[in-house]
Amino acid sequence: MLELKNVTKSYNGNVILNDMSLNVQEGEIVSILGPSGSGKTTLLNVILGITEIDQGELIYKGENLTNVPMEQRGFNIVFQDYALFPNLNAYENITYGLKNKPGISSEEEVEDLIDLLGLREHLDKRIEQLSGGQKQRVALARTMVMKPRILLLDEPLSALDGVIKESIKDRIKTIAREYHLTTIIVTHDPEEALTLSDRVLIINQGKISQYAEPAEIINRPGNHFIREFILNQLEIKRNNIFSLFQYKTA
Repeated sequence: MLELKNVTKSYNGNVILNDMSLNVQEGEIVSILGPSGSGKTTLLNVILGITEIDQGELIYKGENLTNVPMEQRGFNIVFQDYALFPNLNAYENITYGLKNKPGISSEEEVEDLIDLLGLREHLDKRIEQLSGGQKQRVALARTMVMKPRILLLDEPLSALDGVIKESIKDRIKTIAREYHLTTIIVTHDPEEALTLSDRVLIINQGKISQYAEPAEIINRPGNHFIREFILNQLEIKRNNIFSLFQYKTA
């Protein structure tokens, strides 16, 4: 389990994360949702280890990681822009990290992951030859071969549309289930968070507004901000989203 205890972070006197405490269960998919400037990216960076906290603790499976450097935490991130190497083909991107740590994944495990993500026919392609969805899958594979203890995703679906977006959502869910992998996702899209996650963390101005299962957020929004931010944004897609949680409505 990942625990954040009373985490506070400020920049130039501005409080970005304000006494934040939460836990993420092993194998759980959690989305961090909130408006621009709410602190969600800072929270992701704190977990990854890019950003140091001012106060509080970050604990993983009983180990205090508060002052442990990023490279020693064993958490990996897929960035919004994929951060793939344009001079390498898809397969070379996937296996790049194994050059320095060749024992982490066996050749069979790499091949299984390639098949799981449907990348077999794209392995020899250069990055500019890949679609957005294919690039996202290559980025996922490159991260997964390193066997992260926690998978962090920064706006993984923001550049994708329609069927491709739904396909990547399914792939993320499959990876989390197959590998029992704790997965934390930053998103600005309520629909994405509610349909992808086991629990959704909604933050506003550096504070937790609600942390609950999607059905609870839909049926029992915790406050006025959540009703406005979540429900109003979903108004156009209301029938599609709300039907997913109808069976839990009291």
